[in-house]
Amino acid sequence: MSAILIKNCAAMLTGARHAPRSPARDIRIRDGVILEMGELTPQADERVIDARDCVAYPAWVNTHHHLFQSLLKGEPQGLNQSLSAWLAATPYRFRGAFDEQTFRIAARIGLVELLRSGCGTVADHHYLYWPDMPFDGAAVLFEEADALGMRFVLCRGGATQTRGLESDLPTALRPEKFDAWMADVERLTAKYHQPGTQAFRQVVMAPTTTLHSTTPQELRESARLARSLGIRLHSHLSETVDYLDAARAKFGMTPLQFCAEQEWTGEDVWFAHLVKLLPEEIRLLGETGSGIAHCPQSNGRLGSGIADLVALEAAGVKVSIGVDGAASNEAADMQSETHAAWLLQRARKGMLAKPRYEGGEFEGGGDAATIEDVVRWGTAGGAQVLGLTGTGTLAPGQAADIALYRLDDPRYFGLHDIAIGPVACGGRAYLKALLVGGRVAVEEDRIPGLDLAALGRQAQEAVFTLQRRAGVRG
Repeated sequence: MSAILIKNCAAMLTGARHAPRSPARDIRIRDGVILEMGELTPQADERVIDARDCVAYPAWVNTHHHLFQSLLKGEPQGLNQSLSAWLAATPYRFRGAFDEQTFRIAARIGLVELLRSGCGTVADHHYLYWPDMPFDGAAVLFEEADALGMRFVLCRGGATQTRGLESDLPTALRPEKFDAWMADVERLTAKYHQPGTQAFRQVVMAPTTTLHSTTPQELRESARLARSLGIRLHSHLSETVDYLDAARAKFGMTPLQFCAEQEWTGEDVWFAHLVKLLPEEIRLLGETGSGIAHCPQSNGRLGSGIADLVALEAAGVKVSIGVDGAASNEAADMQSETHAAWLLQRARKGMLAKPRYEGGEFEGGGDAATIEDVVRWGTAGGAQVLGLTGTGTLAPGQAADIALYRLDDPRYFGLHDIAIGPVACGGRAYLKALLVGGRVAVEEDRIPGLDLAALGRQAQEAVFTLQRRAGVRG
């Protein structure tokens, strides 16, 4: 409906840095945009959503995901591995087992899981490409996101060289030709990309890794093509110390220095992870206005470490939060991710504190990040990284991307500040409603038209299919 009034919110976190909480209790929406906030009287043409006992947040903006991995949760061979061994054991081993149907089911599962956590915008780093692909994964992703009413950013991944693998590769692990890859980016941009700060569909240039997936010349050419097309740039970087070692060995410089030399820093660039950074790299990221997609649960699950968001933001880096793939994050939703981000920034600061006898002041890390910081990173921060700055905050003129959480589970009983519940208490809150562009995508904790039980059965069958194709013995 084009006219909606959200009435009687118990609290609102806005996602804004300077006014993170709003005293308003009502939000008026017209044609997908927030018209006004305050104490408002219903009008005759409005649908009223009673948000009594609910907390209002901007819808989450997830800036890094791998949706195909939604069918690879808890895969045994990769469960207790670090990054390199996990890549070989799980994503690379199963990638050739996907066909269009299993890929579609995986995408649907991931998007549904995100939507039910209050996420309205998803940037998927889709790198499941090989020569002569039998299906168009990009089309599937856009179709599934559109069916659920979500904003979707396709980060078109790919590689022109392998990562130390032998030359006789199965088809699904063979690299693409650079010209074919760039031609597909141009095709996708022409077909799907929408300009504007409230776009529902966008395309991004996104080699799987900057250090390993292309040559330096190709990396420069990809950056130039992206900017000529008016699209942004994204990749993995500095997830582990191996990135530092590889950059020194291959190029004689740090990973960030290498990226800067290939024109891969700037206001239109963001990187996933950035766990292992040198101080000069943090300065360079900040000076160039580059961004981060922080993935705390995946980084913890793979034993990679904890990115220093506090130092990065202080240096001027744009901070956002991403879920990463479900094969390294079995709770692939934004409520779980923001809860982890809040805890782990505090844990990181506490781990680095020195006792007084070593010249430090042992004060712990309880003040490292507030709930308001985490909400901002997961909403406005993500919108800024993606260039969708007409979304991500609760304010007049912004897109009506709004999550209403009803905190009626015992998990939230006894809260002194109800506003912090969706992040501080963890778990998944009851979603009274989720609006994306003023359209109701979730209502009373249900996605209209979705049979969750049927999706669960499809998922189970798809897992068996993937296991069989990958040669897993039952």
